Amino acid sequence: MAEQTAVARDTGAVIATQGLTKRYRGGQLAVDALDLSVPRGSVFGFLGPNGSGKTTTIRMLLGLIEPTGGAAHLLGEPMPGSGRRVLPRVGALIEGPALYGFLSGRDNLLRYDAADPTADPRTRTSRVDRALERVGLSGAAAKKARAYSLGMKQRLGLAAALLQPRELLVLDEPTNGLDPQGMREIRSLVRELAEDGSTVFLSSHLLDEIEQVCTHTAVMHHGRLVTQGTVAEMSAGARGRLTVTTPDPGEAARVLKEHGVSDLSTAGEKLSGDPPPGDPAELNTALVRAGVRVRAFGVRQASLEDVFVSLTGEGFDVAG
Repeated sequence: MAEQTAVARDTGAVIATQGLTKRYRGGQLAVDALDLSVPRGSVFGFLGPNGSGKTTTIRMLLGLIEPTGGAAHLLGEPMPGSGRRVLPRVGALIEGPALYGFLSGRDNLLRYDAADPTADPRTRTSRVDRALERVGLSGAAAKKARAYSLGMKQRLGLAAALLQPRELLVLDEPTNGLDPQGMREIRSLVRELAEDGSTVFLSSHLLDEIEQVCTHTAVMHHGRLVTQGTVAEMSAGARGRLTVTTPDPGEAARVLKEHGVSDLSTAGEKLSGDPPPGDPAELNTALVRAGVRVRAFGVRQASLEDVFVSLTGEGFDVAG
């Protein structure tokens, strides 16, 4: 175990797992031999459909449930054994916050902070007010938590994680229940937190959320890690989608298929497909030589959705 901890420190990973596994009673395998590495200073997107094992992994990382096998390290320390030393340096929002409905938003945060043995009571009020301001709840701070909407509860849970500076923030679906404007505000806040020096581990089933805010990502599927790396590397590793606009779609489809374009679809004058390796300009040349009138031709840059589909063969809920 000491050797594994040293490895986690040497790699600069704030989260590191080796073969982390969780099997529930009845045989359900929720997380299967997970080897994960989250670089310090990153905004790390933990990506996968609902039910892919993301929340179970987070609960093991924070010592809330015991793994069946493998090991996990947070901030270079083994978990759950080092929880008392590590967790005060970690802020977390998991599966929505647990709130006292009869208390106001501000009083909930005051109680959270009072339960933290590392919190300075002399600065409690100012830190609570600052946290409320950062998540846009200053105007609703006196309202009872039971009257909060789902989105407001998510904001309050995030405020609780921000009461003190944290080396690591673990956020499980932080934009759940938020309207588009609220989602944009939370994404902006995540970027600010990273700029302030925190590592942010953000679990989400929203591809566009990960693509817009994260520097690194990992893809989970049926409890297994499919891939991990920087967002740029993952998008660059997947082929883009070829698009052609022509008044001669039938002839264009024939030519493109002959030259190796696969998964070809046609909608009126627009065709799209997966191009073969090589210079796409050769496809355009082949179309012109065949007498196809090409009005538009291009290869759209691969998105995380393209990456996910290419890795798993399945579609993904882009909008949530």
